[in-house]
Amino acid sequence: MKARTLVVLLLLMTTCLPLVAYDVSDEGPTGFIKKTREFREDTAKVRLLALKGLDYVIKNDSIAREYLDSALMICHRNRVEIPAEAHFLDAECSFSAGDFQRASEEASAALSLSEGTKNYRLNVMICLFLGKCNNRTGLYKESIDYYDRAIAVSEKNNLKGFISKAYVGKSEVYGSLNDIGKQRESFERMIEAGRKEKNMGHVIEGYYRYGTSYCGDSANVPARNFLKADSLLKKCISYASGVGDSIWMAGAMANAGWNFYLQNKYDSAIYYYEKSLKYGLNTGYNYTSVNSYGNLGTIYRDLHKYGQALAYYNKAIDRAKLDPDNETRNLWWIYQDMSKLYLSLNDTAKAFTSYVLFKKYSDIQNKKESSRGLSDARVRYEAESHRKEVELLSLRLKNNRLLNIGFSGLIVLLLAIGVLLMRSNRLRNKRRISEMNRKIAEVTQANLRQQMNPHFIFNTLNSIQYYMYQHDKLATNNYLTKFSTLMRKVLDNSRHTSVPLSDELSALNLYLELECIRFKDKFDFSIVVDDEIDPLMYKVPTMLIQPYVENSITHGLMPLEGKGSVRIDIRMNENCLLCTIEDNGIGRKAAMERSRLREPNHNSLGTQITESRLDLVNSLYGTSLKTQYTDLTNEKGEPTGTRVEIHIPLLA
Repeated sequence: MKARTLVVLLLLMTTCLPLVAYDVSDEGPTGFIKKTREFREDTAKVRLLALKGLDYVIKNDSIAREYLDSALMICHRNRVEIPAEAHFLDAECSFSAGDFQRASEEASAALSLSEGTKNYRLNVMICLFLGKCNNRTGLYKESIDYYDRAIAVSEKNNLKGFISKAYVGKSEVYGSLNDIGKQRESFERMIEAGRKEKNMGHVIEGYYRYGTSYCGDSANVPARNFLKADSLLKKCISYASGVGDSIWMAGAMANAGWNFYLQNKYDSAIYYYEKSLKYGLNTGYNYTSVNSYGNLGTIYRDLHKYGQALAYYNKAIDRAKLDPDNETRNLWWIYQDMSKLYLSLNDTAKAFTSYVLFKKYSDIQNKKESSRGLSDARVRYEAESHRKEVELLSLRLKNNRLLNIGFSGLIVLLLAIGVLLMRSNRLRNKRRISEMNRKIAEVTQANLRQQMNPHFIFNTLNSIQYYMYQHDKLATNNYLTKFSTLMRKVLDNSRHTSVPLSDELSALNLYLELECIRFKDKFDFSIVVDDEIDPLMYKVPTMLIQPYVENSITHGLMPLEGKGSVRIDIRMNENCLLCTIEDNGIGRKAAMERSRLREPNHNSLGTQITESRLDLVNSLYGTSLKTQYTDLTNEKGEPTGTRVEIHIPLLA
């Protein structure tokens, strides 16, 4: 008995591996030693399989899973305890499959087993993994703790290659927390550690990330520091050039180009983007090249070199389509910038086509980001739920009654918060709708007052009085009938936000007839509606066209020597009605000069009110329609009238 005990003690002292529970009572010391040797051989085999699987985690997840299955099969078949390496491989495979809860549990088990050995390298690798896993599930404090732990173990045991990785991980956590100060501190530490470990890849990446953080964007102005960004990105380019890393060189040069573009230094921006293309086109990494082509297009657009801009935009589009998985990342903003370019060229057709493509790709990109956001929220929700479940189970073991009370209180609290959030959201929506309706009402009333302005009513009544003095009962009756009918239509239409096109044109026709009578046939008018338009079917915003017609008569035709004319033409134009008002008056420039001399402080409100109403309609219905003025001239450049084009949205 003493001899058997001595053998067991010797074996325990010579191995740190856990022992399998074999029954040695019948086999004696020789049988026990044989079983222990087999156990150690199986464990070594499992560890070897797990380490090979870890090499394939990034390269080929399915092969890594095959190694894991083989290792676990040996453990279950031979009753061998699963070693830390196999737990770690299971964690990596689970993370790749999106099972973050199992990944965290397996990594924690691996960490616990590795702490009992002197395998510090494995211990640090597991800490780095747990830092990544906790960041993914939203447990930021725990993530930082694991990265700090990896740094401490690496420094204590002089391990190379891990400290800079830990600072990369910490920078990503602080990025998730939007803590730009600590994120930049992590970049500095990453560069410092990369230099000490002679890991130029991490030094280059550190300068790239550090410099990019100072470029900022339009929404993050306080974070910008153009000089700092330029200095750091140049260091990145220098180090990347030293090791011949074209990918980092292209990326850093593209970001340097963006940095100069934000400062309106277009020549420097063009230089760096072209350099980025030189190095990036042959790397097979299309994203940087597409970004460089697109931004060169935008720079040349801003420089009003539209031909070159379009050439670069088209190159960006062609390049983006080589990588279908990532094409939407750049195409949405490229088409948006192209739409702005075509608007500058007054090519509304191509501008609209580009805008449609912008909306298409931006919707796809937003859908991807939304899906990714929902996925992240689901992951973090599940991780948080799991953590709370563990806490609740612990509390239940201590005191079941307190657990029930706490759980009930949590449910009530969540329900209360949900009710409050729903109520707050409902009230916010009601306030927004109420504010929009109030603005519409104000503009509608202002427009109504404009249509029934005192000058028009006063002059109309004078005309009626004139006919009465002339004892022209027929003319007086005709005038009164038209005037009262117009007033009724205006008041009736003002009660609605939209009316059939026929009602709007009927009121406009009455108004023009009264003006013709009042000014004694000073002008002719015509209203032409395209045959494909059904005036009874299509609805338009009420009281929209008249202010522009009144403007043409008052400022364009009345000062004209001779007889004037005004033509209103309405036709379909894709998803809206195009209303064109054209007169042969004195022109806008002469009219403005005349108004300035007669009434220096006068501001015409009619068209301003109408354009405000168009803005409100655009906000309500998601349209982007506007009014366009054109000064008409003859071959000598002399003014021959004015044309106003109104894009009227079709309303339900």
